[in-house]
Amino acid sequence: MSLGAAIDGLLITPRRLVTSDHVFGTGAAPDPLRILQVSDLHVHTIGTLQRQLLEQIHASQADLIVITGDSIDRAQALPAFDMLLAEFPRAPRTLAILGNWEYRCNAGIGEISRVYERHGIDLLVNRSITLEHGGRTIRVTGLDDIVGGRPDAVAALAGAASHQQHLVLAHCPITRDTLGMPPEHPASLILSGHTHGGQVAPFGIATILPPGCGRYVAGWYRDAGPPMYVSRGIGTSLFPVRIGATPELVRIDWHLQS
Repeated sequence: MSLGAAIDGLLITPRRLVTSDHVFGTGAAPDPLRILQVSDLHVHTIGTLQRQLLEQIHASQADLIVITGDSIDRAQALPAFDMLLAEFPRAPRTLAILGNWEYRCNAGIGEISRVYERHGIDLLVNRSITLEHGGRTIRVTGLDDIVGGRPDAVAALAGAASHQQHLVLAHCPITRDTLGMPPEHPASLILSGHTHGGQVAPFGIATILPPGCGRYVAGWYRDAGPPMYVSRGIGTSLFPVRIGATPELVRIDWHLQS
């Protein structure tokens, strides 16, 4: 690796957050549901990257924020994560799910859940809720992580009425291949993370992907199965390096059907 690439991978790209904009859905209503996906924070401290994230979140005028796992990867990061959530906007509804690192970091799922609760954030672990936007409804299901936990779509939707629009949050994208959704509750859109876009992906080619990725790396997948977007995430794991995989805040305007 050249000196310039090393400097970029260590000092520049990991600290440069971009917001990627997407449109989803075929509804004709003029006020789409604006979703922000915050994935793979791997919070250690409140630094340049986290300040960029807060600025972009506050500027995005979201209707719904979803935090799709791997928010921390070490127990001692809980105070910094608590401080970060304290600066999230209070107006949009915020939902969260767990990733594999929450299970590995020895912070305790109960303690992580209490941090979310302290900031009015619903942690969905095999749980489903219904939201309303502009007179239209959408179901949101949060599945447990497939690597560290036990995703159970049947339990998440037990007794729930079916909805035309169904957002599924699943940290690991390979969950798409084994969703096991009840037939009356098909997924309309899946939001995942976990891959970091490869984290080290020169020329966009992911060199190493963790278990739980399958064939998925980043971006849209609209082939067999429900549409899925895989975020490159925000932080880093194992090594503080990003090459060819810029940190990403995902913004999706979903045109809901009536």
